[in-house]
Amino acid sequence: MGRVRRTLGRPWFITVLVTGVVLVGAGLYWFQPWKLWVDETVRDPLPVTEAGGGAQAPPKDLARGKLISHEHATSGSVRILRLADGTRVLRLTDLSTSNGPALKVWLTDAEVKPGKDGWHVFDDGRHVSLGALKGNKGDQNYTLPAGLDLNRYRSVTIWCDRFDVSFGATELTRV
Repeated sequence: MGRVRRTLGRPWFITVLVTGVVLVGAGLYWFQPWKLWVDETVRDPLPVTEAGGGAQAPPKDLARGKLISHEHATSGSVRILRLADGTRVLRLTDLSTSNGPALKVWLTDAEVKPGKDGWHVFDDGRHVSLGALKGNKGDQNYTLPAGLDLNRYRSVTIWCDRFDVSFGATELTRV
């Protein structure tokens, strides 16, 4: 017992112990492994606006796509909609992907490539962040900036800002 107390009281042991605790804490913050087992489901309704006279106008499709998997299994569909008031919205429907740290929804000019070739291409060119991914499951709406020229962008990715990798993406097809 005396040998254990002497070892625990030595400065080198305390330094190693504190360093280990700091490294474990930093690793937990950086990787956030608990998110692999926690799903966040979002159920945003389809956006509609009044067309006049109190009637609701359905949105008009501008572009569509189906998500493919990259770093993590990802599925769902993407639509870019124009509402009656001129507002444009990117809508994710039936999204299913892994949860992760610092996930964003990006509109990009990159070509969507299947497999590992497509994991890292989306930050090479032009991209616009539409904000943090609201949840890794469900239906979600993201308002597009008013002056955004959609002709300059051809794809959407669920982007992990922490590790610079795409969880999944789709090429947009104009409607």
